[in-house]
Amino acid sequence: MKSKLMTVALTAVALFLVSTPAFAQDGGMSAGAGFGLGAGLSMGLAALGCGMGQGRATASAVEGIARNPQAAGKIQTPMIIGLVFIETLVLFTFAFGFMVRTSAFGG
Repeated sequence: MKSKLMTVALTAVALFLVSTPAFAQDGGMSAGAGFGLGAGLSMGLAALGCGMGQGRATASAVEGIARNPQAAGKIQTPMIIGLVFIETLVLFTFAFGFMVRTSAFGG
């Protein structure tokens, strides 16, 4: 049921995004609008994945520390390094999105 609802919702969103340019009199979306839409979606998906990854990593580390409090120092350092790597991926996505935006619109 949930999968079917998600499929219907994604199909509706795709149709709403495509239908307006398809029936527009002035030729639809410009190339710049497509770059902006792509950059925005990539940033949003990167932030979503980052949040989910950081939550899962932190939950696992806290669970490990709760099971064995003496290992907190050995668990905390790799967890923070992992969180830094996860966050770096999002920062690279933001930089790439801005780079695509400036190259598409000329500055």
